[in-house]
This record gives sequence, structure tokens and C-alpha cells, in this order.
Amino acid sequence: MKLQTEKNTGLNSLADLKVIKRDGTETPFYAYKLNLIFKSLDADWATQQSVCQALSQAFKDQASATTIEIAEAFVDGLRQAGHDDLATRYIEYRKQDEEAFAEATNPMNKLHQLFGRDSHIVHENANKDSRVFNTQRDLEAGVVSRALGLKMLPEVVAKAHLRGDIHWHDLDYSPVMPETNCCLIDFDEMFKNGFKIGNAWVSSPRSIQTATAQMSQIIANVASLQYGGCSANRIDQLLEPYAKLNYEKHMKDAKEWVAPDKQEAYAKAKTKKDIYDAMQALEYEINTLYSSQGQTPFTTINFGLGTSWICREIQKAILQIRIKGLGKEHRTAIFPKLIFTLKRGLNLKPGDPNYDIKQLALECSTKRMYPDLLMYDKIKEITGSFKTPMGCRSFLQGWKDENGKEVNSGRMNLGVVTVNLPRIALEAHGDKQLFWQIFDEKMNIAKIALDYRIKRTKEAKPENAPLLYMYGAFGKRLKKDDSVDEVFKNSRATVSLGYIGLYEVCSTFYGPKWEHNQEAHDFAVSIVKQMHDLCAQWEKEEGYHFSVYSTPAESLTDTFCRDDEKKFGLVEDVTDKEYYTNSFHYDVRKHPTPFEKLTFEEDFPQYAAGGFIHYCEYPNLRQNPKALEAVWDWAYDHVGYLGTNTSIDQCFKCGFKGEFKATARGFKCPQCGNTDPATCDVVKRTCGYLGNPQARPMVHGRHEEIIHRAKHMDPGMIKTAAEFQRSRQLDDKAHANITGDQI
Repeated sequence: MKLQTEKNTGLNSLADLKVIKRDGTETPFYAYKLNLIFKSLDADWATQQSVCQALSQAFKDQASATTIEIAEAFVDGLRQAGHDDLATRYIEYRKQDEEAFAEATNPMNKLHQLFGRDSHIVHENANKDSRVFNTQRDLEAGVVSRALGLKMLPEVVAKAHLRGDIHWHDLDYSPVMPETNCCLIDFDEMFKNGFKIGNAWVSSPRSIQTATAQMSQIIANVASLQYGGCSANRIDQLLEPYAKLNYEKHMKDAKEWVAPDKQEAYAKAKTKKDIYDAMQALEYEINTLYSSQGQTPFTTINFGLGTSWICREIQKAILQIRIKGLGKEHRTAIFPKLIFTLKRGLNLKPGDPNYDIKQLALECSTKRMYPDLLMYDKIKEITGSFKTPMGCRSFLQGWKDENGKEVNSGRMNLGVVTVNLPRIALEAHGDKQLFWQIFDEKMNIAKIALDYRIKRTKEAKPENAPLLYMYGAFGKRLKKDDSVDEVFKNSRATVSLGYIGLYEVCSTFYGPKWEHNQEAHDFAVSIVKQMHDLCAQWEKEEGYHFSVYSTPAESLTDTFCRDDEKKFGLVEDVTDKEYYTNSFHYDVRKHPTPFEKLTFEEDFPQYAAGGFIHYCEYPNLRQNPKALEAVWDWAYDHVGYLGTNTSIDQCFKCGFKGEFKATARGFKCPQCGNTDPATCDVVKRTCGYLGNPQARPMVHGRHEEIIHRAKHMDPGMIKTAAEFQRSRQLDDKAHANITGDQI
């Protein structure tokens, strides 16, 4: 069916018309929406032309019109064209839309879904065990908060969220509560100056054991006062002064009781034991904590830059404890997420002072997947300064205070709104000009949503979250009547524009094998760049740092795809997979080498510096860590943040170690068929962090995405790092075509 266009209907006269929503929100008039309505009504060319002319005539002299006025004029146009039947259908569509909104904002409907164990509710977060009471309480409160939150949001935002055009993240907490998202906790400030939790004032720690005990209490409290992850930056250097106090105490004892030639060795040995015990206690504390949200606090720790013997011991202890595993069965710890920093001249090459710790990190990655890697130089290039992400992937931009001092810890993200890019492509039906028109409209809605996030978060009072605002976690100590905007404004905080599904977008325009099509790749990059440019423009206008965020899409990979399947049906290589591809990632079903995959992805983070990560999928690498090292070394100059996905499942019944077999209902031991989470340990990367899908199931779409992940390296593909270093003389373009046979 031929569809009407703005150009040949005279709708240009309405290009400057402002549309006023029922809640008073103003948006531009988007003529393309008429085409979508005409298509849904199957209106012929003459009817389209007649209705568009009627609309142009009705509002030609007006600066603005309400949505109700426009809808009434549209219905009148249909009737004037002799189509009472289409007018009735359109009225019914609007009625159904209103009923759907009323249903979504009725808390009882959501409670019925929860009590009916709707999998999309109880399994939306792989870090929550929906069988336990505290999580169930959180889920009950959450479904009510979602309904109330939709009523609080600007109507255009709430309806776009419900339709699947955008996603307002963490609706079970925000906007009902003016909470922030994720943060880099300023542990250094809190340790030095003390802090208060509940009724207790906590003084500066006098040992590393006390410091890590305080860390766990801070983490639990921060996790209960916000809804995102929290991170400790450079933890080895952070804890060094407190381990040094242990050493000084042991030296004092040694001088009294130990022979002079053995005093230093005694003090170091005792301090090393203290360091190991403290880091082990932190590991167990975090994995046994529950926040008020009914989940293990999403915690990330970064380490690797310290060079003193104490820093080195802290780094080694973190890795050795993770390699050992939790409990008598030595299970893989899910938290804290470990991030190890590689830096040229420090630990990258043989001969570097900390190269031995890199080898330990390699061993840990082959056995426990973590640590992920930060490439020091590339992170500085992409984000403007070196720092660890907040939670799994949200990065702060480089920022200096009024005195010119670089500040990272104590800063935070105010929230994320994600745009459904595949839907825009599906609605455009191969028309790139239309794609960009729809894109502009969705960006406008996202901007309205992000502005509301900022406004609502600023309505908090310091006394609502004392540890964050009054006792140093956010880097400043506000008084209870101060404005929380003091830690947000002047681009100190970030607020994020997320996206999902670039693979599906380009599949719509170029077909499913577009990865080697330069035009398609450039189009994908241009989408993220346009988002970046809009964020830069918004920041100049408002003084808050809008950042582009490559959304992890833990449950959103399922939600958006299901929404679009209902709207467009099964579309090959788009909705028929039952999941959407995470952010800018290569299609998980394909088999590129690690170098091909990373080369394909490396252009995106420069425009999505507010959040990104790369992964490569491997078989069991325990016997071949040099293969992994070759990828790490090559990646150092190409990507900033790299994760390792490898086979580390364990069966405690038969002793199998490797990869469990995927089934429609979960995973089972390929050797004995065991599926009992009590006697097996199945660990998969959910998105930015690890999850245990046997113990805490994921939504269907995420499960499908995980089981379709293809390996990017065959066993033995790279035998030694030396072999790969010889191939490194090739230029970057040649790297994009490297195959296992060539290596």
C-alpha cells in the first residue's frame, strides 16, 4: 500500500506545530506517525490525502494543539472522506490504548502477576532469588511502585515505556523514590574522616581487617540507598595504608620478641597473612550480604596499579581467593566483580615489575571468568581519565573540581533511559530517511525522560540517604538542609541515554550478514555518534553530563523483543531469535575470531563512553592460558574494557568441569545429567556480570541469547603468545581478517 508523505500533502505547514500532551508536556508534531496510523487502518491513498489536507486546514494558523484536538480533527477527516468505519476503528484503538495504560497503572493487576509467578517479573533480575522472603517483599513493593511510577512520569514517557519504544530503568524504585543509580564510593574520604551508619559513628580503621569490615558495611548500606551497583576504585592502593599499620604493629612486636635479622621477615609474613584473611573476609561478607532490595549488593572492585609489596600482596590475595572458590565445594563467587588493570610498563610484558600478577590474573580468568580487564591507556583515551566502572559498565567522564583536581570516587549516575532501536528500524521499513525521523522523535522522548530523572533525583534530601550525602560516600558532606544538586551539577554526575540492538537495526536494512559490509558498519556507528552529539548538546544546554550508555539489557533483551514480536510478528533475524543483541555487539550466533570481533566493536565506545564492555567467548582454557594472554595483549591497544567468557561449570556429583549442556529449561551436566543447583555450579555471564542460572533463573530471552553464544576461539587456535606476537606485525586491517588457520 502506498503511504502518504509529509511533502505531498501540505503537512509542511504543521512542521512548527507544538503538540501539548494531557499532562502539559510539549513535543513537536511528527508527521510520520500519520503514516503508521494509516497503515494500521489500511487507508487508501485518497483517504490519506483527504485526512492530511483536513489536518493542515484545521491547524494552519495555530502555534500549538492538544493531542485531543488533533485526534478529533483526524476522526473528522476520516468521516469527511466517507470512512466512518475507519473513524470507529481509530476511536476504538485510542480507547484500547487508554485501557492498557489504566491496567498498567493499577497495582492490583501487577500483584496478581507476581502472585501467579509470572516469569517476566520473578526472573527479571538474575541477582535476585525470588524464593526467599526478603526478595519477595522487594518484588511486592516493586510491582506497586511500578504502577505508581507510571502515573508520576510525564505521560508521553510512561506510554512510550509501556509500548516498548523506550525503557525507564528500575521503575520498581524510580521515580517513586528519588534514588540515584550507581556510584564510585569514596572509601578513602570515609576511612580518613569516619562516618555514621544508624546509631554508630565509625572511626578511621587501624588495620586492614577493620578496613575491609567497614567496606562491607558501607557497601551494604549504599546498596540499600540506591538501586544500581557500587564500585571500589584502585582497592589495592586504597587499602595499602591500613595494611601498613598492620606491618608497623608486627614490626613493633618483632623488635621485642624476634631476633634482629628476622624481624622484617616476621613482620612481612604476619602482614601477608592479615592481608589474605582480610580480603577473604571481604569476599565472604559481600557474598552473604542482602541489601534491602533482596539481592546481593552488586559490587565491583578494581585493582592492579599498585607497585609496593603491600599492594602486590593485596592483588595476589584477591586473585588467589577467587581461584580457590567459596565454601567446601569451591564454588565460583558471583560478587564482587573483579576488574584487573593492565598497564604498559607495569604488568603487560615479561620483565614488567607486576607481570607475575598478570599471570595469576590469567589463571583466575580461565578458572573463574573474572577478572575482567581495564586497559589503562585506552580507558583514559575513551573516557578522559582512568577509573573503574560503576557496577558493571557505567563509566564517569573525566572531571575536575573547582580547584582543578581530578575527581572520580564520590561521583554517581542518576539513571538510564534506553531506546528500542530495532523498533525504529522495523517501523521505517527500509527507508533511512524515515528511520532518522522516527529516531529524532524517540530521542526527544528520551530527553524528556532524562530531564525528569534529573528533576526527580534532585528532590531528595541529604537526610534521606545520610551515608551518601552527609557522611562521604558521594565525596562531599552536605548538611541535612543542603541541596543534593551540589553533588550532581556542573557535570559531576552522569545521566545516561541507553540503546540496544544495533545488530537487528542493520539486519533490517542490510540483511543478517552485514558485519563485513562497511556501509552497514558506518551506519551503525553513525547512530551511536548521533546519540553522542545530542548528549553533548543537551549537556551544554543544562549543565548535566548526558552520556551514551551501551545498555546491558539483562531483561530488556527479552522485553523489547517480545513487544516487537507482538507488533511486527516474527521477523527473520530480528524478532524470531526471541532476544535482541546487547548494544553494539557482534551477532552472538556467529564465529569470528576474537580479533575480528573486537575490531568490529572497537569503533563504538568512543561515542558510547558512558557505558560499554566487550566480551569474547572461549572453550575451556585452563590448559591454555597463553591463548588468552595473546588476546589480552592484542586488545590492549584496541579496546578499553574486556571480559572473558569461558567454560567453568562444575558438577559435584560426578566431578565434571567444563560446559554444561543447554536445554530449554536450564543447563545439565553432559556427563551425568545433573541439574540440581545444590550439587552443581553453573556460571554464565548474564551481561556485565556473572550469574548462576540454575540457582537464579533468567528471563527467557536472556536464556536464549546465552545458549546461542558461539565460541570465538577453537581449542588450540593460538598455542603461544609468541606465535601471535609475530602476527602482530600485520596492520589493523589485516587483523580484521585473521583466522585460526592463519595463526
